[in-house]
Amino acid sequence: MSEKQSTYEVARGLIDAANSVDPNQVTADGKEWPKELLYSERMSDMLERYKPEADDAMKLAIRAQHIERWKSPRDAYPMDRIGYLKWRKDLYKIQANRAAELMLQAGFDEAETERARNAVAKKNIKGNPDTQLLEDVTDLVFMEHYMLEFVGKHPDYTEDKWIEIIQKTWNKMSGNAHEFALSGAIRLPESLVPLVQKAVSGASGKTG
Repeated sequence: MSEKQSTYEVARGLIDAANSVDPNQVTADGKEWPKELLYSERMSDMLERYKPEADDAMKLAIRAQHIERWKSPRDAYPMDRIGYLKWRKDLYKIQANRAAELMLQAGFDEAETERARNAVAKKNIKGNPDTQLLEDVTDLVFMEHYMLEFVGKHPDYTEDKWIEIIQKTWNKMSGNAHEFALSGAIRLPESLVPLVQKAVSGASGKTG
């Protein structure tokens, strides 16, 4: 057990070291952070709140979800829908392989590493519990920390457009994540609460 924990700590340290050199800096809680290191902290925090019993492979997959993301910029691809989809597909694969590389370097076995690789690569979201867990945590973190910022970047979007975006996010989440979000376990910006409530009510109506 102690050896396994040591392996986990080594892998987590390698992931954090990789994200610590992100040239993009952001401010949170009065502190400057490398952007993707802050994201990984928020992902790990959400996982601990949502599924504290998650095993080491998933803790690392979730912490590594955006590993070295800045090395694959969106503007390296055509700025259209096809370009976006190609960028996203390539990005998932690059991040998954990098996470797996660091886990193997730390001493994880092939089976656990492959689980993490598949989750970070977003393989079979609804059919793979590991991938669904990563998706749940990603969406909960987006709602708590990044949705308000996203709204600010798109002042031209109508309310209907925002409801559509929130519903798409909601529909990717599991029933457990829905319950967690609705229980008050995540902190939503006050200005967005009515919009989220309206969107979730509409999504529930469509799926129920």
